[in-house]
Amino acid sequence: MNEIDLNDIKRRMEASLEVLKNEFSGLRTGRASANMFEIINVNAYGQVMKLRDLATVSIPEAKLVSIQVWDASNISLIEKGIHESGLNLNPQTEGSVIRIIMPELNEERRIELAKTAAKYAENSKIAVRNVRQDGMNILKRLHQASTYTDDQQRDLADKIQNLTNEVIKSIESLSNNKEEEIKKV
Repeated sequence: MNEIDLNDIKRRMEASLEVLKNEFSGLRTGRASANMFEIINVNAYGQVMKLRDLATVSIPEAKLVSIQVWDASNISLIEKGIHESGLNLNPQTEGSVIRIIMPELNEERRIELAKTAAKYAENSKIAVRNVRQDGMNILKRLHQASTYTDDQQRDLADKIQNLTNEVIKSIESLSNNKEEEIKKV
């Protein structure tokens, strides 16, 4: 490598932001979300499968989840997977459809979810800082190899830091919005 790629650094930082958005979408806030079912694994057909590979998850109402199971022989396995997921949900089966009414969150659970959201945000910030550090290390090596002058190195280091600040600000904004959403009754 004989020059630094700011676009690659930006792409890697924004990837950690996308991971955070994905993690946040799985946090339950009292409203139904199809994304929260992405983490559910089901033992079916002799292997561990994702719920989405066995059924269609839809949200007909704000507090109702409807799971249309494609193969009726998997209904009890899917119910078991939902119970074991740790989401504290109570599935009710009607034929090949599993319905789940989202329970209200109590104050203790809201505080716990807010802490989890903060942990996800902090992990995302750490990932962004690691990308920044990697970019700075590459820049330092290239400067020592006389690829960049002192002024060019300072200019590129400032650009990397500005990218970092921008992405971390987005992470904090996402985190604050998620925390408000969780705490809203």
